[in-house]
This record gives sequence, structure tokens and C-alpha cells, in this order.
Amino acid sequence: MKGQMMNVPLTITEIMRHADRVNGDTEIVSVTYDNPRHRYTLSDAFSRTRQLANALKSLGLKKGQRVATLAWNDYRHLELYYAISCSGGVLHTVNPRLFEQQIEYIISHAEDTIVFFDPLFAPLIEKLQSKLATVNHFIALTDHAHLPESQIENLLDYESFIADRSTVFTWPELEEDDASSLCYTSGTTGHPKGVLYSHRSTVLHSLGSALPDAFGLSIDECVMPIVPMFHVNGWGLAYSAPMTGTKLVMPGPKMADGATLTELINNEGVTMTAGVPVVWLMLLEHLKQSELQVPSLKRIVVGGSACPEVLIREFDELFNVSMHHAWGMTEMSPLGTFNKLKPKLRSLADEKKMGYQLKQGRIVFGVDMRIEDWQGNQVPWDGHQFGSVKVRGPWIASGYYKQGESVDSNGYFDTGDVASIDPDGYMQITDRSKDVIKSGGEWISSIELENIAVGHPDIKEAAVIGVSHNKWGERPLLIAVTHDVTVTESELLAHFDGKVAKFCIPDAVEFINELPHTATGKLSKKDLRDHFKDYVLG
Repeated sequence: MKGQMMNVPLTITEIMRHADRVNGDTEIVSVTYDNPRHRYTLSDAFSRTRQLANALKSLGLKKGQRVATLAWNDYRHLELYYAISCSGGVLHTVNPRLFEQQIEYIISHAEDTIVFFDPLFAPLIEKLQSKLATVNHFIALTDHAHLPESQIENLLDYESFIADRSTVFTWPELEEDDASSLCYTSGTTGHPKGVLYSHRSTVLHSLGSALPDAFGLSIDECVMPIVPMFHVNGWGLAYSAPMTGTKLVMPGPKMADGATLTELINNEGVTMTAGVPVVWLMLLEHLKQSELQVPSLKRIVVGGSACPEVLIREFDELFNVSMHHAWGMTEMSPLGTFNKLKPKLRSLADEKKMGYQLKQGRIVFGVDMRIEDWQGNQVPWDGHQFGSVKVRGPWIASGYYKQGESVDSNGYFDTGDVASIDPDGYMQITDRSKDVIKSGGEWISSIELENIAVGHPDIKEAAVIGVSHNKWGERPLLIAVTHDVTVTESELLAHFDGKVAKFCIPDAVEFINELPHTATGKLSKKDLRDHFKDYVLG
């Protein structure tokens, strides 16, 4: 016997229709190339989205056709999110921070036919245009008055492109498994790989990520996504915020500017923001130096890499802001776990409670996770045994674009992370499988050592990699950036005493001015390993 419920497809179009009708007066505030503070409502946004859809139709946009964006977090990018996908096209968000060769490969591999780009990336487009054989149109996200001088052929400006278009558009009837958007992994090894999302996966991820024990979005909230919209769809906030009526504040090209972020938080009443740890280190430094407070801000969601303990403590003690780990990946849309403490854990002694706060969190509904040892056996949730993290679910990729399936015989996707899960369901990432250090047959977590290092008051950032050792095969090397103070190797290594087993303590320290990061803000262990490839201990 089957149920008698209506079979209405789960599509992004339905998110848009709901947001327009029910949450139409919700504000969207943006910083853009041509406007330091743009302000309008969701109804304004979707009116322009219909104009944009008519303009795309005039270019002959067909179902399944890929359209690229190289853009920051702002209102025009939001309009593209909906107009392209709801017209039946595929929104391809391209990371402009990647190497030119990677961008060329990504656009060519996706066979994009139209490229929308922020004017700040005009020099990049100039260099690439002759190599992008599938692209027929380049459109700058600005008005005619601010169109940059360039050698880009047949360059259009966005505002002229949609001007005088009708605000009435009949959206096509789409299937929920139709492709909606495409995002490529950063490609630390080999070419970047494309992850092709569906309308159904996007809607389900928006519902799951908005739940109270995840992002906790509602009409009472104001969210400022620092995570770029060109990286795994901005963690889905471009969909879940309009769906729930949450006010959106988007910093555009100023997402790394502490003064602008502080001003936006205080002027717009931001209650929650999300991004990678390096952004929060920068914001914390600015707040301390400027002696400003952020009274409206209640929560910071941090992902991409482990959040240092000092960040969690100082935001809590100095600004009454709680930090929450979230974990996921491009292949997971991206959310997999979220760290919100159970009531029984909130009354623990500070040190024990911090132990839970440093974990990546509990599995959100919609994600099925298992931890496997090196022989493929499931590992118990005891908080001690760790292994490979494998996942499956309705918003998790089954394979890569043009590359077929990438799941095991049980239908699980191998994330490449190594982790444990405790009896309360809190997952803790031990390492990436390629970053874990094997010394004399013992496994050493680089993430645990990095968290201890940045707990030293004079250390700004730290990374740990495995380097060759004549006796033990591999030993940990600590690479650190200080707060413009002098710290000796012995002082820093003494900081590890009593915090980890002695065999885990790094053998040496190298102090450098700056750590390398990937295009998405993550620490680049690959670059560090390349730089220290000839380093030998013992």
C-alpha cells in the first residue's frame, strides 16, 4: 500500500516561490564593486531574477546548459543562483582564486557557454577568453557606468543585459532530479573534479541545514555568509536563508576586511556568520585592536579546517559569541555534522566541555555515516578508535561529473577524512588520510598537534606535517607563525608537555612568516610538504 500524498517535485523554484510570497519583505544587504551598501528585499531580488531569466532566454539558454559565475557574495550573484537553475540551466560557480590553468580547465571541462564575472576579475577573463572555446558571452556584474576598460570581446554589463526585460516569466516544470548546479573541488591532486547537484539534493540540504541543531535559521536571524558563494554554494545559505526568511548580509569583495565585517555586523544586526578559521583569526585581531564589541552576534559557524581552542575561548570570553564547528565537503553539499552541545554537556567543567566543543559535531539528519578501519570493518562509537569516514545520503554525490560512480559496494562515499565518534555521537576529525603521520608504526594526528600549538599565546597559526626520519620512518615537524614576537623552539615544544603522549610531540619547529592556504582558505599541507620535501630528522 502506498500513501496518497501529492508528488510535487522538490525544486529550487519552489524555494524561490515560497520566499517571494511569504518572506518577500526580508532584507538583503550587499557590498559590491560599484556600491558600498546595496539594500533591497527578497521580492525585489526575485523580480530582477525574472528579468534575468528573460534575458538568459534571449541568449537561447537550454535545459542542462552550464553557465559560469566568477563572483563574490552579493545580490547579483544571488539572482544568478535562482535564474539559471530555475530556468533549467546549471549554475556553475567557479572559484576565481584558483590558478589560471585550473580555471581554464574547469570552464572548458564543464563546457560553459556564458560567463558572468565580477569586474575585479576582468584581467583574469582577458587572459583566458581566447582559451575558452565553448564560451559565447561574457557579462560583467555591474552597470554600464562602472564597466571596466578591457579587451574582452563583446563584453556586456549585467544591468544593461536585464534592463527593460519583463518581470513576468513562466518558469519551466522541472524534475527534482534535474541538475541544478555544479561545483569543482579545489584539486589539490590532479585536475579539479566536478560535483553536480540536483534540485532535490539542494532542497533537502536546505531543509536539513536550517534545523535548530544546525544553522538554526529563522525570521529572527540575520546571517552574514563569509564562506564564498563560489565554494560549494556558500554552504547552501543562499537557499536556506530565503527559505526561512532570514535576513542576508553579503560582504562582497570585503569578506577578509575586519573593519567592514565589524561595521556590517553592528549596523545590520548580524546574529550568525559562517566561514573558515583564518577569517575569524583576522576578525578577532581587528576587534581586539579597535576595542569594539559586536553585541548582536551570537554564533559563528566554522568549517574548512579545525578551529583553534584559543579562538573559541576568546570569542566567548571577550565577546559572548559561541563558535560551532561544522564539517562537510563539496561532495556533501556540504553539511555532514554540526557541533551544538547536548544539555548534559553544558554543565561540564571547562576543560571537559572544551574537549567536546573542539570536535566536529553530531551527524545531521540526511547523512548516514560509518567509520571503517583499514580492513573495512566498522569501528565502534567509543571515542577512541578511529578510521576512514564514509557517508551516504540524499545530498551526497555518488560520483564526479563525467567520471561515473565513486562509491563502495555498500553505496558509501569515502570522504578521505580519518575520525572517531564518541558515545554521545560527536565526531572528531583526526586527520585527512593523506595527512596522518605514521611514526614507528604509531599513528599521530597532525590536527591535534596544531590545536595545541595555537593554544600557545604567542602563536598565530600552526601546521604539522610528517617528514622523513632515519629511524622512525616519519616524524612530526611543527611549522609556526608567531604574533610578531620571539618564541624559541624549546619554549614552544615545552608547551606540549602533558598534553599528548611524548612520542607525539614534534621533533622540531620551523618558524615562517605566513602559512600557505588553498583557494578556499584551508591550510595547504600539500604546499608545505613540497617546500619541506628534503627535510630529514634523526
